[in-house]
Amino acid sequence: MIYTDYLVIGSGIAGLTYAIKIASRFPTRNVTIITKMSEEESNTKYAQGGVAVVLNRTTDSFEKHISDTLIAGDGLCDASIVKLVVKEGPELLQELINWGASFDTGENGEFDLGREGGHSEYRVLHHKDSTGYEIEKTLLQQIDVLPNITLLTHHFAIDLITAHQVYSTAKNIQKCFGVYVFDQKTNTVKTIKAGNTLLASGGIGQVYGHTTNPAIATGDGIAMAYRAKANIQDMEFIQFHPTAMYSKNKGASFLISEAVRGFGAFLRNVKGERFMLQYDTRGELASRDIVSQCIDKELKKTATTYVFLDCTHLEVSAFKKHFPMIYEKCIECGIDIKNDWIPVIPASHYVCGGIVVDENGKTSLDNLYACGECSRTGLHGANRLASNSLLEALVFADRVYKHHTTLLPETMENIDIPDWVEIEIPTLLDIRIIEVYRKNLQKLMRQYAGIVRSNKELEIAVYSLAEIYKKVEKLYKQNSIHVELCELRNMINVAHMIITQSIARKENRGGYYNKDLVTEKITR
Repeated sequence: MIYTDYLVIGSGIAGLTYAIKIASRFPTRNVTIITKMSEEESNTKYAQGGVAVVLNRTTDSFEKHISDTLIAGDGLCDASIVKLVVKEGPELLQELINWGASFDTGENGEFDLGREGGHSEYRVLHHKDSTGYEIEKTLLQQIDVLPNITLLTHHFAIDLITAHQVYSTAKNIQKCFGVYVFDQKTNTVKTIKAGNTLLASGGIGQVYGHTTNPAIATGDGIAMAYRAKANIQDMEFIQFHPTAMYSKNKGASFLISEAVRGFGAFLRNVKGERFMLQYDTRGELASRDIVSQCIDKELKKTATTYVFLDCTHLEVSAFKKHFPMIYEKCIECGIDIKNDWIPVIPASHYVCGGIVVDENGKTSLDNLYACGECSRTGLHGANRLASNSLLEALVFADRVYKHHTTLLPETMENIDIPDWVEIEIPTLLDIRIIEVYRKNLQKLMRQYAGIVRSNKELEIAVYSLAEIYKKVEKLYKQNSIHVELCELRNMINVAHMIITQSIARKENRGGYYNKDLVTEKITR
């Protein structure tokens, strides 16, 4: 049994920022961070674009950023949360800079702000095209110097500990007591009892297979919260990034940052036509949901598998300066942006819904908090405005921290938590069957719950998912803990929420588009 005052599940910008702040404020209290891979592996690491924040008050304003966010969210944002995040952002960004994060500046020494789809002004702060990596590196450096933080790598969170595990008789207690964790190095399950638990476990991209997310993005935090009966909302709003590089190879799709379109690149169909202006007056700078839906239409009209991103008219030296990682990836793939178009296709990128939290990051369970992509704060509504996610993570990590400074972590000294009970005689697990079920799930979600959905397709998805669920649950109950099997189980839970909440939605908004619902036009 491990006891900690504060438990953080996840090692991205949200979890690390919170951990640094709470550990610094309370040096005699213990903070434990668990992550299922190495400490630097997170969605944050792969964020190319940057942090959307109002810095140039001469041309930009809080009101403009708020308006852009509300428009992108298609009427479903919580306006009070939008205002809160936008206005608190600059101070927290400065705090990150004070910790050592470096961002690009121009010849005049001022920040070189970028512009992305849905933004009316240049306000995206970036570090080349590897902003997330720069932030992750900075935060880990801060973590290393705080002696009251323990970071447990290769520890997989299996399930949250709630009243169901703690009490032998049914009690109407909605509380989190910690988590059961699988230590992948020792192949043992540990019980971690925590005064407060923060889920900062990232996204769900692997549910679709074709994704810009890393392999770790299997929706673990959202699935655990779902099984613990926490409120989950808006899972139907999946944001597909319009421009992932097309490849026949397996694994995460390489992201071509939205900032490239902000830099002036054009989208063209297989006929070479620049098609976006046919759908939206903003052209390539329309919000992501609209651009993805338009690409989907073009692919179906032309019976092709990808469209092109044309950068040939851009100044190559300037492109290389702003997007060195993207340029090198193109060269590696035999694409010379001076002469060649980049084949691109929409890929699952971000879930706008998740675990419902209040303005302090508190979930519907006592002692359980969430922030980052796994949470549903109300900021994004039906569609996230580009580069608002890192901003949201900074703001809500800070708000959870400030809320916890007003509370003593619950000691739980009198709470008796049972150890995890392993299967006595496990079935010999064939790892290949997990991969088969995983691919079937991903194919199902792409076909029936992707960019464009229909009532019939969602009905098929319900039936097909039920069949996969039965088989995987049987495997889970007959075997000892296996990370890939647990991830698949989590992905199935997430898929269930996406499908059922899609069926419940009766109007098209943002990242949700059902062709059977009456909609006058794609644009708004």
